[in-house]
Amino acid sequence: MIEVLAKLGRGPVFLAGEVLECVITFTNPLSASSTSASSEMLAWASAQIHCQFHASENRVALPPSDGSKHDVQAENETVFVPNRGERGQCILSTPPKILFCDLRLDPGESKSYSYCETLPIDGPPSFRGQSVKYVYKLTIGCQRVNSPIKLLRVPFRVLVLHGLKDYQFPQDEAVAPSNPFLEAEEGLKKDSRLADLATELLMVATSRRSLHLYNISNTRGKVGTFCIFKTVYKIGEDVIGTFSFSEGDIPCLQFSVSLQTEESIQEEFQRRRGQPVTFSTHARHQEACLHTAQSSFSLPIPLSSTPGFTTNIVSLKWRLHFEFVTSGESAGNCLVRGSQSEAITWTGVEQMEVDTFSWDLPIKVLPTNPILASYVSQFSSTNNITI
Repeated sequence: MIEVLAKLGRGPVFLAGEVLECVITFTNPLSASSTSASSEMLAWASAQIHCQFHASENRVALPPSDGSKHDVQAENETVFVPNRGERGQCILSTPPKILFCDLRLDPGESKSYSYCETLPIDGPPSFRGQSVKYVYKLTIGCQRVNSPIKLLRVPFRVLVLHGLKDYQFPQDEAVAPSNPFLEAEEGLKKDSRLADLATELLMVATSRRSLHLYNISNTRGKVGTFCIFKTVYKIGEDVIGTFSFSEGDIPCLQFSVSLQTEESIQEEFQRRRGQPVTFSTHARHQEACLHTAQSSFSLPIPLSSTPGFTTNIVSLKWRLHFEFVTSGESAGNCLVRGSQSEAITWTGVEQMEVDTFSWDLPIKVLPTNPILASYVSQFSSTNNITI
């Protein structure tokens, strides 16, 4: 028996273009129940990253795949096929890397191997929507002699930040400040610069603030004013906005604000022509606001949510969805006098004519630092199997 342990040292979330590093440890454990321990032998082990795509048959019409070109060896259990048994199509994969050949482990002995691979910068982000799914996994294949291959799958999350692909790092490293007491491989140095560049780009894009004022009106007149200071956010931030109803002609009885994503299939892949888009609500604020001069809301963007993106099949956009309930009467008619005595009591009317209308405000949601997103990831940094 050999235990295989795979550990992502930095966490299970990465930016496209970063270097994924995984330490794989093979151990021949000592069994307390066994009287005679023996050495264990593995023929080989290999690792590969792949992205699996799955689409809902009811919503997405994909072109038929050419099954005749499928590798006939894929059905052979002695051939390393990382996505064997997975749903959907493998749309992206890195070249497989051999970790070792002919590994012998004595009882209680363990050996570790480091797997490093740059994540393709032009791939899609990790996404689990109602119509499509993009799932990334690192698959480690191991085989004993004359035995089927065993697969250890390590799922992880990929965030995509547009703009990194076009950035060119300086070729002359001699002019850059360096520490002569530290040794680092070129790939790791570039990976560190990439993460720093992404953090800087996100900070610049989401720190710009300017006052955006919107008049809220219906067919009968002005209801109020909405104010927001920015429309570009990172996942994990709060969307904050304020309302002013003091200058409105029409009394607002209630409002609600929903933070939503809009998942739409590109026209050429739609199952039905003109099929509606799919909306998902991530946060919602509702408030009764009759005779309220000002109000505000704060909606958190979940760290586990997917930033906006577009591929050749699906598009994901973010928006704020507003719903307003206004009175069909003037503000003074919303209360009635309940007593003629010296102590006057005002109560709400039993019935009232109301109008409802909605409004959508598009916003942009970008990724965040992958280390921060790792804290709430559903994936584990450590995965293991026994073979």
